[in-house]
Amino acid sequence: MLFAAAGLPLVRHDVVRRRDWREAPDTVVERLESKLRYPLFVKPANLGSSVGISRVEDMETLKAALDLAAKYDRKLVVEEGVAPCREIECAVIGNDRPDTSVLGEIVPSGPFYDYEAKYLDDRSETIIPAQLTDAQAARIRTMAVDAFKAIDGAGMARVDFLLASDTGDLFVNEINTHPGFTTISMFAKLWDATELPYPQLLDRLIELAAERHAEKQDTRTTVG
Repeated sequence: MLFAAAGLPLVRHDVVRRRDWREAPDTVVERLESKLRYPLFVKPANLGSSVGISRVEDMETLKAALDLAAKYDRKLVVEEGVAPCREIECAVIGNDRPDTSVLGEIVPSGPFYDYEAKYLDDRSETIIPAQLTDAQAARIRTMAVDAFKAIDGAGMARVDFLLASDTGDLFVNEINTHPGFTTISMFAKLWDATELPYPQLLDRLIELAAERHAEKQDTRTTVG
């Protein structure tokens, strides 16, 4: 809702509450199939590392995917797939005036970048910088800042996008406010390619935390 209010483009989607799914599964499936077209992606709303995410092609796999996602969250998101598409990522650091990194592209080894592709399979490919036109790159970086501001982000985040290969349509896929932060994580790699190596990145994040703490101390929490 925050992204939609900010005017950011999103794929067609719907939200399912776990209680509704468990109490009236047929009603939920009927609603989803009336609003969205297969293939669909089913995911827990608040999780990372692609845990609990499924790509489904029909009613039976949709039901199984909702059961799986409901194990991890009370709120489930069901999205229309964008195919063919490219997965583009942008790292953001800052508070009120965020900066963006160069862009990277994930080329998954399977149908999508799931948990196995991220952690158990070394065949997925990372391309930095992503091969994009100047106009595409500028638009993605602007949208990354808009997404960060839409959630009142602070410190760091990684914003992921879907770029339709045939039409060029661009969608915000998600924002990750706690991205992987090892030296080989995409977040760190993007900043390294932006000439902000890991030690300096850590220094900058500490500065941003101190800045936000000082601002918090300047805010009254009592009357008088």
